[in-house]
Amino acid sequence: MTVRAGAHALRPRRLVAGDRVSVLAPSGPIAPERLDAGLDLLRGWDLDPVPAPHVRGVHPALGHLAATDQERARDFQEAWCDPEIAAVFAARGGYGAQRMVDLLDWDAIRRAVPKPLVGFSDITVLHEALAVRAGVATLHGPAVAGEVFLKDEPTREHLRRTLFAPESVRALAPPTARTLIPGRAAGVTLGGCLTLLASDLGTPHARPDAAGGILLLEDVGEPPYRLDRSLTQLLRCGHLDGVAGIVLGSWAGCGPYEAVRAVLLDRLGGLGVPVVEEFGFGHGDSSLTLPLGLPAVLDADAGTLTYDVPALCPAP
Repeated sequence: MTVRAGAHALRPRRLVAGDRVSVLAPSGPIAPERLDAGLDLLRGWDLDPVPAPHVRGVHPALGHLAATDQERARDFQEAWCDPEIAAVFAARGGYGAQRMVDLLDWDAIRRAVPKPLVGFSDITVLHEALAVRAGVATLHGPAVAGEVFLKDEPTREHLRRTLFAPESVRALAPPTARTLIPGRAAGVTLGGCLTLLASDLGTPHARPDAAGGILLLEDVGEPPYRLDRSLTQLLRCGHLDGVAGIVLGSWAGCGPYEAVRAVLLDRLGGLGVPVVEEFGFGHGDSSLTLPLGLPAVLDADAGTLTYDVPALCPAP
């Protein structure tokens, strides 16, 4: 099963008070105090967060990974296929999702009832895989043990509303948004971290192109020449052919923004599609939650992204 960019994905149900949710580490290891703080915040939403068995683990030989690939894959598989779990939250990003995604049983994942997956950065790999292999809409949102989620109330509140009252956040108009390329476009949202999208190309879990889609892009710690390299890779392999529009988020630690902006304009300006910049999602000091896999309208002139439907379905 392969779902292309223009396909409308299955929407999981929204959360309600009392829901049991899983918190896991598909990529890098977690600072224990941050994990505990994130779990407490979810409890404050009247959720019942369940730490995955290896969420506090560290790979025995590779300290940049939270537990072994098999253990991290098992945590995700069991959480996704457990009918008692209503949502899956990534505790952090880092690196490692590409090492565990090939170990997942995609037949079992497709048979399971869809549920929200929340995360960003390295979790881009799982967003893409769930879209391509299972046709499920996901949430590009903060990591619950991440600094932004722990410190920034607007970030937490936007995620909470997306999970519990998604009809209230269908129209996004961050005050920071600016027009890079004017115009208006409609399409299904996809994307995430630029370098992860570029490095995922050619795998069974990545779309061959973004045709018909509204592509979301952001990154962290990549100097302008590396952003140029990743964008050029997307251009050279045809991934951006037919893209309807582009929404650009934060570029924290990527150098002076004017230098970043020059690369973005140079690489994306020739596509002839609307592009909005500084849309307030990703690795910034505050971050919106953006649904992936759902139809939306981008108005780059107004700096808005409006979803046709709420991110999540009503609870039965």
